[in-house]
Amino acid sequence: QVQLVESGGGLAQPGGSLRLSCTASGRIASVNAMGWYRQAPGKQREGVSCISSRGASTYYADSVKGRFTISRDNAENTVYLQMNSLKPEDTAVYYCAADRDYRALVAGRGPDYWGQGTQVTVSS
Repeated sequence: QVQLVESGGGLAQPGGSLRLSCTASGRIASVNAMGWYRQAPGKQREGVSCISSRGASTYYADSVKGRFTISRDNAENTVYLQMNSLKPEDTAVYYCAADRDYRALVAGRGPDYWGQGTQVTVSS
């Protein structure tokens, strides 16, 4: 089993920034790709961004391209999501996800593991 623990959510003003962190523990060797999904009230969960095991490949949803940046520190088993130029429509619960397969994570098949979620609210 792999445990994922998110942190860094909160309240931000439109145009502001937040950085989310997700630290993995447990059977880390079974996980390659990590990423972020989000779910807004009344909407389906959607993929936001993913990163491959060594960071060579990244994926961003069109709605966040140019504003969000994903990165990872394998020494710390942690993935980050830097969110800039936040908009009210970014308001959602953000979930960290991990999977053995990067393409499956990008495609939304699975993933193998989920975090518990962290609330991000963008409001003035």
